Amino acid sequence: MCVAALRSFAEWDKHPQSHALRGNPPIQLVKIADSPPRALSGSLRPLEGIKVLELTRVLAGPAAGRTLADLGADVLWVTSPQLPSLPVADIDTSRGKRATQLDLTQPEDADKLRDLASGADVFLQSYRPNSLCHRGFSPEELARLRPGIVVANLRGYGWEGPWQEKRAFDSLVQAATGLNLAEGQARAESRNDDPSPKNIEALPVQCLDHGAGQLLAFGIMAALYRSMKEGGSWEVRVSLAGVGEWLRQLGQLDPMEAFEGKALPPRSSPVDEELRPLMQEWSIRGMSSFRGPMTLKALSSPISLEGISVGSSEVPGTLNSDSPTWI
Repeated sequence: MCVAALRSFAEWDKHPQSHALRGNPPIQLVKIADSPPRALSGSLRPLEGIKVLELTRVLAGPAAGRTLADLGADVLWVTSPQLPSLPVADIDTSRGKRATQLDLTQPEDADKLRDLASGADVFLQSYRPNSLCHRGFSPEELARLRPGIVVANLRGYGWEGPWQEKRAFDSLVQAATGLNLAEGQARAESRNDDPSPKNIEALPVQCLDHGAGQLLAFGIMAALYRSMKEGGSWEVRVSLAGVGEWLRQLGQLDPMEAFEGKALPPRSSPVDEELRPLMQEWSIRGMSSFRGPMTLKALSSPISLEGISVGSSEVPGTLNSDSPTWI
């Protein structure tokens, strides 16, 4: 059973893990090995020619990979056939990627992953701390295998302190660090209710996950820039709890203002008129029905760069749509 003790901000601030996170930026870049500077691609798309090997699951890591794909990277998303799929989240976060499956308990599949890593520019992973290290894919091993690589890691609670290897996901971190209680009490205050400990509420849209995903993508691009300017292999570190600390530092709106905003448009078919101009259609690769090729409609990429093509046009039909090779 996945659980976390519910804490207030005051209680979390006294915790040793909170002390370990204090003062750290939400993104950390660590040089892990020396190598010659990376050559520039000369492409109009920011990440065209960059190969991203993605081993992630559920929102934060996959969202980072999707952003990199929007900017032109060749993202190969590797998942395990031994883990259950999450169809709605998977198809949303696989936009613009290729998808394949490898079972790392099988030596031949582990060798395939090692071969892929030797040709990758970026290795993005979000599994529990050190799980891939124990299979020979630590940042140091990857830097030896592919000099100049950028290794991006997501953790629940960071790289220092008593919880540095603790498993976590967005909802647990919100509960443990005071965010659920603060959100619930703010909601109660906006309704003139008693802000008791029973008033708990999740932050909207799994914002630790999505925030961590965008910060991971930003950190990867910063590390690629550093590798072009000064060389070296780099590790990018982002944690869900670190993102939560950063969000707290941004401050809180007055509850009476925060909860009086316009409601989100409803999820409906046909799409709400307010959302229609923001939508895009993707073809689902390898899938069709009696009506013809299947498509996905979703909000288009929020990225906008003048004179630069961003976004994607295809979605893999399954998590094993593609072969485990670079193109």
